[in-house]
Amino acid sequence: MIDVRKLQKAAVAALEDIKARDIEVFDVAHLTSMFDRVIIASADSARQLKALSSNVQEKAKAAGGRVYGVEGEDGGDWVLIDLGDIVVHIMQPAVRTHYNLEELWGQPKPRKPRARRSPPR
Repeated sequence: MIDVRKLQKAAVAALEDIKARDIEVFDVAHLTSMFDRVIIASADSARQLKALSSNVQEKAKAAGGRVYGVEGEDGGDWVLIDLGDIVVHIMQPAVRTHYNLEELWGQPKPRKPRARRSPPR
């Protein structure tokens, strides 16, 4: 099984290769047990969105990863690529703004409660 960091690096490199904009990576292991990372990127056109999707899939496979599913390639506004431990969202800017996934996945990890000190005697 491929290391999640190696797969993340391959996916981000694939997005950068085709000039995706505003690439953000979220560690979401504390929010869900279904996957560890969410990557969100913007594409300027339907054509770029498809090229980005194709490149992410190709680079993930080349890195030893597996593509479990792809949704939305026919629409041209939003593509979701399931890489198992990583989910990649490639969206046109208006769609990205509307759904605001950063707010959902950008939640900070909960802090551990501090141990209470006993009062001095």
